[in-house]
Amino acid sequence: MDSQPKRKPNAREIAARIRDEIAAGTFGPGDRLPGGRAYAKKLGVSLMTVQNAYAQLREEGLVEGVSGSGTYVRDTAPGEQGPREAAQRLTDLQAEVARVSTELVGLVERVKQLEAAVGPTEGEPGA
Repeated sequence: MDSQPKRKPNAREIAARIRDEIAAGTFGPGDRLPGGRAYAKKLGVSLMTVQNAYAQLREEGLVEGVSGSGTYVRDTAPGEQGPREAAQRLTDLQAEVARVSTELVGLVERVKQLEAAVGPTEGEPGA
């Protein structure tokens, strides 16, 4: 049995989860997202955390809030990119950023190794 308490998701993680569900078709155009209070309780987070996640999704153009009714997956106009496609592109972009970041870390390490092998260059302290 795991004695460690389960870590609560932050707003960015909640938004990513919903974005993935939109991309997978779990939530489609016109579908209502879970109510903020109930969803916060289910996840064990504050209402503000869920509201921040929904705000992030609104900024991305994936959902829209309807005052007094809830938050809904946007229904797009003809010719406009739908929320499912937008969510998939955002997910793909995040994966690409993670891949490039990993490569960048490797390149930084290699530069450090090369600099250590070559020694200080002209104009650097200790040259």
